[in-house]
Amino acid sequence: QVQLVESGGGLVQPGGSLRLSCAASGITLDYYAIGWFRQAPGKEREGVSCISSSDDSTYYADSVKGRFTISRDNAKNTVYLQMNSLKPEDTAVYYCATDCVKYGSRWSFGYWGQGTQVTVSS
Repeated sequence: QVQLVESGGGLVQPGGSLRLSCAASGITLDYYAIGWFRQAPGKEREGVSCISSSDDSTYYADSVKGRFTISRDNAKNTVYLQMNSLKPEDTAVYYCATDCVKYGSRWSFGYWGQGTQVTVSS
């Protein structure tokens, strides 16, 4: 059974940092393009970042470019999202997902986990 478990969310002040983790069971993340998307109340789902399966190329939404970094640790079967210089508009539930594809400004995802809440507020 495939399971993705996100962790690392919480409450942080503007300008602060968080590192989200996505731990997988039932699949080997190294074989998949893995991504993160977020969803805030009343807003559409927004793609945030992808890391490819072939060469670990990374892709980011313009809104997070230069502040967020996606990476993977194959030995731990875990993907991370390092988030720096957080802003109140980054507040959302963050989900990791398999089969991430970014084409232009559009994103698609396959299977995702239950999400972790990130709240940026003073």
